[in-house]
Parts: sequence; C-alpha cells; structure tokens
Amino acid sequence: MTAFTAVPARSGHRSLRTPVAWGVVLGVLQAASPFAFPWLDPATVYALGLALIAAVYIGFAVADGRAHVLAVETVVATAFVVVAAAAVTGTPWLIVAGLVGHGVKDAWQHRTGFVAGTRWWPPFCATVDVVAAGLVAVAIAAGVPGLS
Repeated sequence: MTAFTAVPARSGHRSLRTPVAWGVVLGVLQAASPFAFPWLDPATVYALGLALIAAVYIGFAVADGRAHVLAVETVVATAFVVVAAAAVTGTPWLIVAGLVGHGVKDAWQHRTGFVAGTRWWPPFCATVDVVAAGLVAVAIAAGVPGLS
C-alpha cells in the first residue's frame, strides 16, 4: 500500500472551473477597458492590453528557469507586441487576431505544459483572450468609434 492516493482525472477539469469563470469576468473587463482610459483610442488600449498579457509568460519563463523556455517565450511575446503595435495604426481586427492567437498559444501551453508551474493559468488566460476577442469583434462590427 502506498501513501499516495490517485486523484480521478476528471477532478482536474473540475478544479479549472474557477479559473475559467474568472477568465470570463476578466475578459469582459478587458473588453470594457477603454472606458478606463477615455483619452486614448480604444485600439490603443486594446493594443497595450495585448502586449501586457503576452509579456506575462516571460515572467513565468523566468520562474521556470530553463533558458530555452525563456528564449521561446520572449520571441512569442515579441511577436504579440509587434501585432499590437501594428493594430494601433492599422486595422483593429489585428487586436482580435492577436487575442485569438494568444488564446491558441494558451491552449497549446496547457496541453504541453511547456512552461512549468502554470497548470491553471493557461485555461484562465485563454478564456480571457477568447471572451475579449469576441466582444472586441462585436464592437468593431458595430462600428464603435476608435475601432472602425
């Protein structure tokens, strides 16, 4: 007999409900973030948000401690910063593409565990990304000033 008890596989899914629920809340708040910065165009606010969320993984990579993980995450974050910068003066659909792309990256991260110690973060962040992308897409399609 061992001192360890097996945990049913589906309990891991259950434990991710809270991060996903909070991801929905933060995704809505991210979509509403231009209201907190009325002196900036909404596209600029969204671009800053995209750059910020992309950079979070650099911190996780530093905590992971492996040089190749830090290198990959830095390159990926830089790519998202470039997309965000292009969205400031280009089409706001780049923000939607960047958020969806980051959500896909989060899903890959969750599936592979590339960065150690982030079990709950990728589902949370992917949810934020997808919810925000959907709401920003609706705002663009509706012709919200600063996004059209």
